Amino acid sequence: MKYTTTIDINVPRDRMLELFDSSENLFKWQDCLVSFDHVSGEPGQVGATSRMVQTMGKKEIVMIETITERNFPNSFSCTYEADGVWNLVDNHFHDRGDTTHWVMDTEFRCTGMMKVMCWLMPFMFKKESLKFMNQFKTFAEQQ
Repeated sequence: MKYTTTIDINVPRDRMLELFDSSENLFKWQDCLVSFDHVSGEPGQVGATSRMVQTMGKKEIVMIETITERNFPNSFSCTYEADGVWNLVDNHFHDRGDTTHWVMDTEFRCTGMMKVMCWLMPFMFKKESLKFMNQFKTFAEQQ
């Protein structure tokens, strides 16, 4: 399953990326994030892996994030792997002066029960991506 989500953030791109690129800020805009721990590689650079724990409803999901591309100020990509889910997120940041246009291209590959969820409720995945983008927008615009 593939989809694209977009949002305009009323912050210049350089400042937006400064906020986006800080792992310390993750907890300020991802309300479901329980923990984020660096595992290997140089933090924030291509090849770095981190272990993330997020809540989804009453369940905790453990994911491994791997940075696959870091081409600031234009783009940043990661994969996320959890039980039954592989997820690629390609972020593109477009400078529009006082605003940044953020485009997120997302791909999910699922197995087992998660494959059924992708097939039955693809809108839920897109809704979750938009939720994170909106949370970041609110955070960034309040800084």
